[in-house]
Amino acid sequence: MSQLLLVIVVVAAIALVATILSAVWRKVSHQGNANNVPRPAKSEAQNATPAPHESRAPVDATSSTMSFSAAELNIPLPQKLSPAEVFAKLSDLALGKARPASSVTAGHQEVADATAVALQDAATQQRYAPRRPNMLPRVLSASNDDSFSSRDLAALIARDPSLVGNLLKIANSSYYRVTPEPVESVDRAVVLLGTDGIRSLVTAALIQPIFRIGGADFPRFPEIAWEHTFRAANASVPYNFLVEKSDPAAAELLSLVLGLAAIVVFRVTLDQYAKYPRLRPDAGIVSSLLDAHSASVARRIASSWELSEATIAGLDGQSASVSQYPTPLGRSLYFGRLVGALAVLRINHVIDDETAQASIPVTNMPEAQLERMWARLNPKPER
Repeated sequence: MSQLLLVIVVVAAIALVATILSAVWRKVSHQGNANNVPRPAKSEAQNATPAPHESRAPVDATSSTMSFSAAELNIPLPQKLSPAEVFAKLSDLALGKARPASSVTAGHQEVADATAVALQDAATQQRYAPRRPNMLPRVLSASNDDSFSSRDLAALIARDPSLVGNLLKIANSSYYRVTPEPVESVDRAVVLLGTDGIRSLVTAALIQPIFRIGGADFPRFPEIAWEHTFRAANASVPYNFLVEKSDPAAAELLSLVLGLAAIVVFRVTLDQYAKYPRLRPDAGIVSSLLDAHSASVARRIASSWELSEATIAGLDGQSASVSQYPTPLGRSLYFGRLVGALAVLRINHVIDDETAQASIPVTNMPEAQLERMWARLNPKPER
């Protein structure tokens, strides 16, 4: 009996000591974490400066709430597309899916070879070459002349009835429209948009009709090509102005010329296919020809429009496989083409907005300006 009592006393003593030590340890541990124990060092990813177009929630230094990364919380990050993936999706949207390479016969290669030869002088042929709109140099000159009033500019534009009709149509589009009331006169458009805005609007209005081509093959191509060209031009302008600081008007014009060149390549390709009635035009062949030849054809068009060599050089090398360019205009065109493609894919529900914004290349453009540009390229549908 005495031995049993001794065992009970020993067990109770051990339990009491364990309880006291546990309480003391919790107290010491809490004080150490609060005052003496250093916080874990941040990782390189946490210390990295966020990209200009990314937002980061402000951190409350007085808060003791723990924060977790998206990965730690198992929140999926937006998918980021490579430039090659972006341009491939744009091609699929405009032309449809390409057939497997194994199903493309030798006849298609003959068409591709004949197209490459025909494009050597297509930019100078009246059948294909988009001549410089007669009004374009006068409007550009007037918009850059401080002595030319808004009334004078409106009067100049009004001389071309077809231009007025197309200008008012574009002015009332979701991209340009700045008031609930429709724009019903050139004078009103000039007042609302200002000199730079009306210059861009007139340039678009003069060039858009060239994209109005019909045909049974790839019926969506002209529409998608115009939407991409228009948005590429309007993305290249703020990028050039804010980042490259060279010549926004030239960046805009070259973007439009590059779009015109794509129309020329497209038409020449289909004309060559027409010589082979048994061959169904292949989306993959058309896409590869557009990528391979649009920049060189654009160069010939720009030269025939008597643009300066320094300006024309911005077109060199523009393709889906190149992302580095040596000139400010070249970089501006590339940025516009890529962001314009993302906007078209977003508008056509090929990708979501999170994926599109995550795929915009990192730039030194202020975040607020980048957000404003993206909002204009992706206007909300009118109700």
